[in-house]
Amino acid sequence: MKENTSKTGSRIILAAGSIMCLWVAAALTSALSSVGWSVSELAGQYMVAIGMVKPLHTLVDYYTHIKGIEYLLCVAFFVAFPVFFKYINKSPKPSTVAK
Repeated sequence: MKENTSKTGSRIILAAGSIMCLWVAAALTSALSSVGWSVSELAGQYMVAIGMVKPLHTLVDYYTHIKGIEYLLCVAFFVAFPVFFKYINKSPKPSTVAK
């Protein structure tokens, strides 16, 4: 009895997964056809829609965006450089050579 139940459960999960895959394929095909089959255009529209990328309309917007990235790079460097410096200047472990 358990074997029949597990086969039925597996078939239900497989059917649900197949239906979801068909739906995703149809949605992706429809979205790509609406942007002229350009994957980069579709990705750009997606990132604007979810707020990951904001359109920059003025030079001040662009400069502010670049300065924010610059500050993040500076913080990353100030964290990574001391760690790297300690790693490079670590004293070697003494080793003995036997004849």
